[in-house]
Amino acid sequence: MSLETVRLSQTAKEQLIWLKRNTGLTQWNELCRWALALSLRDSSTPLVKDVVTDSNVEMSWKTFTSPYGDIYLALLKQRCLMDGEELSDEAVARTLTVHLHRGIGYLHGGGSDLRSIEQLVSTATG
Repeated sequence: MSLETVRLSQTAKEQLIWLKRNTGLTQWNELCRWALALSLRDSSTPLVKDVVTDSNVEMSWKTFTSPYGDIYLALLKQRCLMDGEELSDEAVARTLTVHLHRGIGYLHGGGSDLRSIEQLVSTATG
């Protein structure tokens, strides 16, 4: 497991397709960044520890983070420390995967009325 490539589960892919259609955001990486931030904001530990990344959606770490890779890496390392995890590459990558998928679920699950970028921002910052 590494941070070179970010992969998604089939469920997350389907949720992102729905979110893209309803928010107007067209890039996987934009929605994924929102989802990660939303999950990291939640102080609870994600219930799902193992995510099967079985879809054909993947992006490079650089595409996922745009020019903010160092910031996202620092946030993931901080979360590992908060959750009592070691700071290994594997732990950081696992933290990314579980928080990304939880965040996508949050956006999708709370999204029955999510119909615009403005509502996405409100959901993520509320």
